[in-house]
Amino acid sequence: MNLSSDQQSRLTGEGLHAGYDAQTVLNGVNIVVEEGKLTVLLGANGSGKSTLLKTLARTLTPRDGHVYLDGKDIHRSNTREVAKRLGILPQGPVAPEGLSVKQLVGMGRFPHQGLWQKNAQQDADAIREAMAYTNVTEFAERNVDALSGGQRQRCWIAMVLAQQTDLILLDEPTTFLDLKVQVDLLELLSRLAHEKSRTLLLVLHDLNLAAAYADRLVMMRNGQIITSGAPREVFTTTNLKRVFDLDAHVIQDPESGCPICVPRKLHHSITESALVV
Repeated sequence: MNLSSDQQSRLTGEGLHAGYDAQTVLNGVNIVVEEGKLTVLLGANGSGKSTLLKTLARTLTPRDGHVYLDGKDIHRSNTREVAKRLGILPQGPVAPEGLSVKQLVGMGRFPHQGLWQKNAQQDADAIREAMAYTNVTEFAERNVDALSGGQRQRCWIAMVLAQQTDLILLDEPTTFLDLKVQVDLLELLSRLAHEKSRTLLLVLHDLNLAAAYADRLVMMRNGQIITSGAPREVFTTTNLKRVFDLDAHVIQDPESGCPICVPRKLHHSITESALVV
């Protein structure tokens, strides 16, 4: 995804090289996270999508390159100030034992609660609105660990919403959830972008769900962005082969117009020797 001077974005990455210990994962990545859109990072395991998200989220410091939030280097910015503008939901978050849903959602207010600066009414309003929008109000007094996986994930999203940031980064928010629950969560996240003008960047694994819900897809392989754009432009047979080494047909859903990936079935002839018992 190339940077351009006429494209305004609050969150950008330039020339990012990042990794873990001696292993380099990102190799000179440039990215512009488009405002008010739901962008999905796609790629095979080890392609660098989660590493890129962590680098943009300030949880992993790049070896080279810069991440800019509102024009300032995010890795040199104050943690609380960043948290007022950028919400993060890591993969597989775990709540402290015995924490109620309301208490968990209330943790999203931390950036706004200075030592001498607290506004109980503002906090209560933000918590109430976040729980209502994610449909978890009825669970307010229940323990988070007593809920189903989908319900817990909605509570975590409510916590990020209570943070009242316009930018939200989520690392595989639908992993290990049933298909219906995945769809419900992506419907929620899509509404956040399109009804609330939030800017969302997600890491997803399911190709067809990504193509159905993303405004933009960013496809990665070997620590680099191979292609990016609207799903109808980049979700193609050629790109699926380039990025995933996947042989597949891409057809169009007649109702939504979204592209759908249908893997090619490999037909193996059955030889006579294979039938011998």
